[in-house]
Parts: sequence; C-alpha cells; structure tokens
Amino acid sequence: MGFIWSLIVGGILGWLASLIVGKDVPGGIIGNIIAGFIGAWIGSSLLGSWGPEIGDFYIVPALIGAIVLIFIVSLIMRAMRST
Repeated sequence: MGFIWSLIVGGILGWLASLIVGKDVPGGIIGNIIAGFIGAWIGSSLLGSWGPEIGDFYIVPALIGAIVLIFIVSLIMRAMRST
C-alpha cells in the first residue's frame, strides 16, 4: 500500500511542479510520477527532510526538487529543439 501512495504523491508533486514552472513534463502521467520521484530525491538530498510527510515524501523539499528538475529538463528540451 505504501508503494501505491508513493506513486500517487509522486504524480501529484510532478503535476504541481509542472503547473508552477508552466512547462509540461514529457511522458504525461508517467513523466509526472518520474519527475515527482526524482524531484523528491533531489530535494531531500539538497534540502534535507523537513516539513509534512505524505507517502514517504517530505512535501516541501520534494516539490522544490521537482520544480528544479522540470525547469532543467525544459531548458534541455528547448536547447535540443533549437539545434
């Protein structure tokens, strides 16, 4: 059951981050879940474990990490399209 919560929370975090950045994640729902998971890892690595925890994710660092990840991916995708 914990894995299912992680998928749901990861997808929501990835979706929220894409709304905040204003860029869509390639891959739709799967991309949002992956962005949420990787963003949670980046956020907890750089910012630590603090704030509310849902589904084994600390929400604030995970959201910040997902925002950074989506921003970087959007820059890379833009650079690839222009060349």
